[in-house]
Amino acid sequence: MPYRSTYDCVKDLERHGHLVRIREEVDPHLEAAAIQRRVFAAAGPALLFENLKGTKFPAVCNLFGTMDRARFIFRKRLQAVQDIIRFKAGPEEFLRRPGRLLRLPFQAIHALPLPALSPAVLKHQTRTSELPQIQSWPDDGGPFITLPQVLTETPGHGGILKSNIGMYRIQLAGNKYQTDRQIGLHYQIHRGIGVHHTSALTRDERLKVAVFVGGPPAHTVAAVMPLPEGLPEAAFAGALAGRCFRFARWNGHLISADADFCLVGHIAEETLPEGPFGDHLGYYSLKHHFPVMQVEAVFHRENAIWPFTVVGRPPQEDTIFGKLIHELTGPMVPVSIPGLRSMHAVDAAGVHPLLLAIGSERYAPYQERRPRELLTIANAILGFGQASLAKYLLIVAGEDAPELDIHDISRFMMHLLERFDPEEDLHFQTRTTIDTLDYSGTGLNSGSKLVIVAAGSVRRKLSHSWPRKSTLPTGFADPRVVFPGVAILRGPKYANTDKATREFRRLAAALQDEKAFRGLPLLVVADDSEFASASLNNFLWVTFTRSNPSHDVYGVRARFEHKHWLADLPIIIDARIKPHHAPPLVEDPAVNKRIERLFARGASLEGVE
Repeated sequence: MPYRSTYDCVKDLERHGHLVRIREEVDPHLEAAAIQRRVFAAAGPALLFENLKGTKFPAVCNLFGTMDRARFIFRKRLQAVQDIIRFKAGPEEFLRRPGRLLRLPFQAIHALPLPALSPAVLKHQTRTSELPQIQSWPDDGGPFITLPQVLTETPGHGGILKSNIGMYRIQLAGNKYQTDRQIGLHYQIHRGIGVHHTSALTRDERLKVAVFVGGPPAHTVAAVMPLPEGLPEAAFAGALAGRCFRFARWNGHLISADADFCLVGHIAEETLPEGPFGDHLGYYSLKHHFPVMQVEAVFHRENAIWPFTVVGRPPQEDTIFGKLIHELTGPMVPVSIPGLRSMHAVDAAGVHPLLLAIGSERYAPYQERRPRELLTIANAILGFGQASLAKYLLIVAGEDAPELDIHDISRFMMHLLERFDPEEDLHFQTRTTIDTLDYSGTGLNSGSKLVIVAAGSVRRKLSHSWPRKSTLPTGFADPRVVFPGVAILRGPKYANTDKATREFRRLAAALQDEKAFRGLPLLVVADDSEFASASLNNFLWVTFTRSNPSHDVYGVRARFEHKHWLADLPIIIDARIKPHHAPPLVEDPAVNKRIERLFARGASLEGVE
């Protein structure tokens, strides 16, 4: 039986040993999130908080805390949806297997949304102040909805098939919001709601908004799916749920009939400060003016349960979302961008800061083998959906190593570092748009990109160790090799751009006559080389979340030729913390100490470690 609500999912998980109930009172201010982070790190069960302080509603988290549990939740529909996507990617496979082809229409029938005569979500009303006020990090601006489904319609062309359902964070209270009347609506520049909002402003209309929380878990996944324009999330939600998306109208608003909660309203003319918010890059996104939603009503169904998640430095629960999305959409990548074989947004680097790709290099086979088609593919990637937010794009030719696994990050980077030409293969885009949540650039949404391409035979042998007799300039010390070809130094504390330029010129000059550094083509300078080299995840997080390519990439004998930047090896990245960076997320030790009571003998989470 398909899930009709969060309650259905919770009961199913509990029946199969995937969920634990927490009976004790828990404070939604920091405690619930700290518990979730600890249980997620232990690959533990989903958690149902039965007694959240300040609210009558139970809340559930860690629903998607492991891939096994995510697959379990969608066990009856995952294969069907994968078949639908594979058919779109390559119909010829199904023509060879008529049985699978004949099943497709029955698998896709749930994609058609249906009107609901008696919407369950309209059963009861409440207020925003009575909802679970969950705050995840100490310096957050207030409580947030972290698993919202935000629906808007195309102004002048409404209807469920013209709607957009996205996951944009919602600030429930705090800052200057009027209690029970206003909530903050943070959406990023590439999102579908932005198109609708712009259209509404052009038509001098108020954009109606409906925010859903809960319902069938497939609705939550649909809200984060990178679907092509024109394919409504409601259709995908129905296909994945195995139950058509039920919708209804209330006072002109299009609503999800099966949601656990529904907040309806419109975007106000004014903007207000939203944030800070501890985000998935592992830093706070700072306080900025964003749209405000004027709340008209808040509804909830019988037995409503409030789902939430906690984001922070990867890996977190949203890592599982990414893996699930990759499982579903992987076959579409080669179809969407000709020549692209696979790509991987690296979770440990904060997703958008680092994108790896494998493509084909088939241009000019009669000439010297070098990146040509790869540059065409790279440009297509940087114009493709959310991949357009990539800050560092590393792309290699699949023909050079057919067995190369794009998820083996260190091996992938070693393959690139063995082959790239520092005089030809670094391509910058300056003064462009980057992820709203990335503060390494020059301002909100503003920064740069670097594409590094590699095709052809091995150019250099990578070193496993730091040259013993090398001499570093004053202020640089503690060199460590992370993996062959990559080394990290501790640098002086960052002061300003001018001083950094002088420091790195001195460093580059000290390295230019050292042949040993040809085997260490990438050198990273960090505030703490011991921490940054302690694990691959630390290296990825520090290097790619704390650097802006146009400002922070240096090289030996760096120069320009006809506006193209080139250098000798090594290429150097300044990954020190700068004054304009957002502060990293740090847990509150007192909160972590308080939640120990829940893991003690006889408590709800005894044995969950």
